[in-house]
Amino acid sequence: MSYHNPVLLQESVNALAIKHNGVYVDVTFGGGGHSKEILSRLGEGGRLFGFDQDPDAQQNVIDDSRFTLIPENFRYITRFLRFHGVRKVDGILADLGVSSHQFDEAERGFSIRFDGDLDMRMNQKSKISAKAIVNNYSEEKLAEILFLYGELRNSRNIAKTIVEKREEQKIETSFQLKEALRRFLPKAKEHKILAQIFQAIRIEVNEELAVLKEFLEQTPNLLTEEGRLSVISYHSLEDRLVKRFIRTGMFSGEPEKDFFGNTNEPLQKVGKLVIPTPIEITTNNRARSAKLRIATLKKVANKK
Repeated sequence: MSYHNPVLLQESVNALAIKHNGVYVDVTFGGGGHSKEILSRLGEGGRLFGFDQDPDAQQNVIDDSRFTLIPENFRYITRFLRFHGVRKVDGILADLGVSSHQFDEAERGFSIRFDGDLDMRMNQKSKISAKAIVNNYSEEKLAEILFLYGELRNSRNIAKTIVEKREEQKIETSFQLKEALRRFLPKAKEHKILAQIFQAIRIEVNEELAVLKEFLEQTPNLLTEEGRLSVISYHSLEDRLVKRFIRTGMFSGEPEKDFFGNTNEPLQKVGKLVIPTPIEITTNNRARSAKLRIATLKKVANKK
């Protein structure tokens, strides 16, 4: 099964500062590229847990006694690690976004290049698909997700058109949606605008931003004192959440200061933002928008 070449592979795994016998988590297992690299650096006493809710990922399970694949959404990371007797880990890696494999499988409905059923569910057991959203959401709700998750300024007009077109005929495939919105897709910007529309619907289907928030909020309690968090994001909505949580421990507002003017954010960044080299972008198109942020527990918090 074809999966993408891992983006920022060495950089994201180096960020974990792997200990020979440490415990690590790859919350976006996919094709197993990052996991294989982590295992190559672990000793016999090390352990690696992978999370992936996509059944296709189970075909990539690594035959290694140190590795355990948990077929669940990583929003439940604490619950399932505890089930396996783990309360603290030395590092957590997340490679967010959709895998090339999911984009390349037409029937999954993620791609703007192939015609397929409007699905977009990363977990095939989920109840809400892209088809349900496009055909059942109110005009107001559609406009809201297109604006918030697709950052489309003309979200209201696009939503109005979707509602009008679905009254004529149910919109069931990727190309039907594309055709319904043809007037919003000038040749020069067709790919970019379609990508924004599909991104908005996909985020709503999979609750991607809510999942990311829930995951990030759990990381400070899971990391050991010197544990590392390594997160690769692919669009500004994800990256803003990651950056803000590392900086403040919050997703909105500012942390409160104590009597002495100190704040108590749980994490602190490690190094600067890491982006792919021009060479990697040339050889791996998926890398072009990738951003890697690294964090560890704040030292003041460790001393408490």
